[in-house]
Amino acid sequence: MRIKKGDYVVHSRYGIGKFLGVKKLTVKGREDYYFEIEYENKDKLYVSKEDAHLIQKYISFSAKSPRLSRLGSREWTRTKERVSRNLKQFAVELLRMEASRKLIGGFGFLSDSEWQKMFEARFPYEETEDQAKATLEVKNDMESATCMDRIICGDVGYGKTEVAMRAAFKAVMSHKQVAFLVPTTILAYQHYMNLLGRLTDFPISVEMLSRFRSRTQQNQIAQRLNEGKADIVVGTHRLLSDDVSFKDLGLLIIDEEHRFGVEHKEKIKKMKVGIDVLSLTATPIPRTLYMSLIGIKGISLIRTPPKNRLSVKTKVIGFNLPILKDAILKEIRKGGQVFFIHNRIETIDKIGKSLKRILPNDVRMGIVHGRLSTHIMEEVMLDFINRKLDCLLSTAIVESGIDIPTANTIFINDAHTFGLADLHQLRGRVGRLNIQAYAYLIAPHLERISREARKRLEMIEEFSHLGAGFEVAMSDLELRGAGNILGKQQHGFVWMVGFDLYCRLLKKEIEYLKEVFGGRAQ
Repeated sequence: MRIKKGDYVVHSRYGIGKFLGVKKLTVKGREDYYFEIEYENKDKLYVSKEDAHLIQKYISFSAKSPRLSRLGSREWTRTKERVSRNLKQFAVELLRMEASRKLIGGFGFLSDSEWQKMFEARFPYEETEDQAKATLEVKNDMESATCMDRIICGDVGYGKTEVAMRAAFKAVMSHKQVAFLVPTTILAYQHYMNLLGRLTDFPISVEMLSRFRSRTQQNQIAQRLNEGKADIVVGTHRLLSDDVSFKDLGLLIIDEEHRFGVEHKEKIKKMKVGIDVLSLTATPIPRTLYMSLIGIKGISLIRTPPKNRLSVKTKVIGFNLPILKDAILKEIRKGGQVFFIHNRIETIDKIGKSLKRILPNDVRMGIVHGRLSTHIMEEVMLDFINRKLDCLLSTAIVESGIDIPTANTIFINDAHTFGLADLHQLRGRVGRLNIQAYAYLIAPHLERISREARKRLEMIEEFSHLGAGFEVAMSDLELRGAGNILGKQQHGFVWMVGFDLYCRLLKKEIEYLKEVFGGRAQ
């Protein structure tokens, strides 16, 4: 991550200090720039460019500031030794989890068939290098006899879904069923339609299980899954209901698992046993990120943007009707479409009336929120997807995954009330083509909102470059802390040495234990 002046940093040899910036010094007759780090008692350490790899940004699971280390003492060495000692038992527990998964064993899927190659050749875009690498990693996992547990981390529109579709096709070619679990009804519908389009001419049965289906239809789909007559099912949490069972489930794909509630996550955990699992996310939650970084969970990063993709220009503005009118009409006159996000159902109609009052009569607007009937919601969304509407006024229900290539401007009202990852996801609704897209974050004057909200808005403006999702996830972790995700004791150790060094020490311990026990097994 990028380090800025005033950030806390960890030097692996000297400990935690505060980064003061870059300073020009003359050392042994040679002038050069050095990184200046302040420690306890205002002591300074100057680090050369050659040793820059020893410095990492300090990130913790706690909102409280770390204690600065003291230069010239053994305190930092003792701290690292204490953390390392206590990590041994934790590493053993993590390896036991991994071993039990291996003990259960998995299904070795068949190598790619000719049909697989035909299916992949129908991908309408140019495949990026990272996409190809992620696909290969997923296939290698699937063909092994161990249950896959891999996360595909890539920004919005970077091609995670295509990797998932190829995995789903591969599973069906080995006569296994696939469950594609998504957080929203709209996203389920979009994935379902994409799969239907890509699977034309292939004898593969695809179903959708969500409230876009009547109760009778849902019961019939559940029966088809149980009898093995449906190959792939895309669904919301309805897939986790007790009446849904599979004849031979081989692959579970989860889109943005952190969007599901605690109760649903428990059901997902039970569903995962003995099958391959592929998770998709633009902004991984700290637990997932952590498990991936220490090597317990496989991670594939898709960082290459699609060809000709432009970053979304992001700007914080006030609720100013003339400015809103100009920006909306500018997009519509270009032949584009507009999202307007207002996340309060109680006042969404009032916002709609305000917008209609300032816009010409020929601007077609639709409203979507979670309390509408399934029929109306589906009708409005389809009208927007099919370009029968110019502007969609919506709650954050469209946050996950909905892909409208012609929508290139988004307004997020009361942006200061959203989390950093949520803002990044919403901004990802625009900017899919090689056309400049805009995201306007509507908020009160910065002096009237909390320091944390101000920081979020500043960060989302800063992280507007392509591929910023991973940085957003790390910054979100740093900004709000991650809660007690590792247990109280581990939480304390992360605070003592920082997230990066903690991960490195734990990874080192895991590799050592694997080597020791692996050697004994031989």
